[in-house]
Amino acid sequence: MIENYYFVIGMMSGTSLDGIDLVYAKFKKEDYTQFEITFSETVSYSSEWKKKLQEAVLYEKNELDSLNIAYAELIAEVIEEFILSHNIKKIDFIASHGHTILHEPDKGITLQIGDGQTLANKTSRKVICDFRTQDVKLGGQGAPLVPVGDKLLFRNYKYCINLGGFANVSFDNDNGSRIAYDICPVNIVLNYYVRKLGEEYDDEGKLAAAANLNKDLFKELNGLSYYKEKPPKSLGLEWVQKHVIPLIDRYEDDIPTILRTTIEHAAYQISKSMPGKGNVLYTGGGVFNVFLMKRIEFFTQQRVVLAEKVLIEYKEALIFAFLGVLREDNKVNCLASVTGASSDHSSGDIFLAELS
Repeated sequence: MIENYYFVIGMMSGTSLDGIDLVYAKFKKEDYTQFEITFSETVSYSSEWKKKLQEAVLYEKNELDSLNIAYAELIAEVIEEFILSHNIKKIDFIASHGHTILHEPDKGITLQIGDGQTLANKTSRKVICDFRTQDVKLGGQGAPLVPVGDKLLFRNYKYCINLGGFANVSFDNDNGSRIAYDICPVNIVLNYYVRKLGEEYDDEGKLAAAANLNKDLFKELNGLSYYKEKPPKSLGLEWVQKHVIPLIDRYEDDIPTILRTTIEHAAYQISKSMPGKGNVLYTGGGVFNVFLMKRIEFFTQQRVVLAEKVLIEYKEALIFAFLGVLREDNKVNCLASVTGASSDHSSGDIFLAELS
């Protein structure tokens, strides 16, 4: 029966700026593991919007406030088109991650734009969003948030690794607590440099595969202090701009070599994030970088088995839909063992459309 399910639109936008990921998914109320992605789609950003999102870290508060509203209006248009094009009838709510502009949890700062009230008003639907702020207020990293979905929806995998702007990992430790953290930058660095060649991304990692490894840069990247820190820990664009880009630019100016060395660095760090053998769910756009996956196989000494394409591309949007379900049911959707917050909690703000 239709009443036994939640029907949710999940929205996600990652740091790699690939676009707005949308899913229309259903979850069985009595057993969340009974779920299905019915429709999925990625809507690319215009060059104008991509530039705004790249530069927003430098904005003043009034500019950020305006961007917060404008971005909500953009995703409202995108979601309405998604609903129309797929003839979607039943929607309990929209669960929106928004887009992260600022993330410095050690300073108590995190900002995902896409104003919830504006989004609710423009779509005339309930919206659940802003899943990170409460966790940061409770002393947590506000990230990663996906591991609760990994734990509850994908329990057949020992490790869940997402390869997006950053690589992140989640797994249960020996006492059953979920451990998760950002491993290292991936697409956020690769795409930054490949754009200097006039391309959006390195197709299948072909440029990197044909290039030489800068061993000195590889060593310096692996020596960054972040890799010595214990979880919980997380990364943001600010960290990349402060620590990674200047380091790379000091050592190398040949872009294919930079791509090759960045992939070697990422594959090495990813292999170190898994303390034992076990089946791995790899998701995110980085999975389609064939060379990266080969280097991961090399360092882990374990064959990579890929999941179905829709899960690779849309797992994060699916899990943000699921975070909305948990919030709607007032169940834990942020794990203190993952984020370092003072307690587990049910995070996210709920907005209802205001009558005009």
